[in-house]
Amino acid sequence: MENKKILIVDDNNLNRKVLENIICHNYQFESAENGLEAIEKIKKDVFNVILMDIQMPVMDGITALKIIKEEVLTDAPIIAISAYSDQTDYEYFLSAGFDEFIAKPVKPKKLLESIQQHLSNYHNAPFSDNQQLTSDILDESVLIQLMKYNTIDNIKTVYEDFDEEAECLIGEIKHLIDVKKYSEIGEKLHILKGNSGTLGAKRLFKHVGIFEQKIKDTNFEDIIEDYLTLQNQLNIFKSHLKDKITHHKNE
Repeated sequence: MENKKILIVDDNNLNRKVLENIICHNYQFESAENGLEAIEKIKKDVFNVILMDIQMPVMDGITALKIIKEEVLTDAPIIAISAYSDQTDYEYFLSAGFDEFIAKPVKPKKLLESIQQHLSNYHNAPFSDNQQLTSDILDESVLIQLMKYNTIDNIKTVYEDFDEEAECLIGEIKHLIDVKKYSEIGEKLHILKGNSGTLGAKRLFKHVGIFEQKIKDTNFEDIIEDYLTLQNQLNIFKSHLKDKITHHKNE
């Protein structure tokens, strides 16, 4: 389990230390002090399970969960950890979208068993379930259409060229943000949106469109977050595409 990584989200330093000490012998981990910090970490890294406190300053666990789900930032299981402990609270957290609820004070054996169970369920999920989780990353009809007229190696080259250009465009967007030339970002986003739409990068296309509209509306308030989201979504697309290309090569 050394390659599995857990994100601990709790504003209380003692609670974080307790959780870190429970899982450190089995898993890698990172910690965040609130929901906003957790979201920034999720955009930059891959976590296999997220342990989320509910009541936190800056951004609470419910709000963070909502943003993670709406922006499809990760499909990792998210476990609510809170002092709330009756059946009504348990049902509420599950209905809100959490994968499980564990009451404080946390029992080490219970927590480790829960993490292991969620990792096992995710790893052993049927292909159709996993496909449902990732269906909005790549429009496979585009890939299938390309395969009618090209070899898989040629298609791989096309997507590698797309990835390279996308990285370049996102790098140029970062530079424009640094020098505060926000009005020039729209041109870069327009190119990226067209390319991602043509090659079926559905989720990336969606986020580029959101960012582009914000630039048109001169809404620059969350421009760093929007940039980081683009970078994260490109990384997710590249990883997902690599798996798909390997799958089709082995057929």
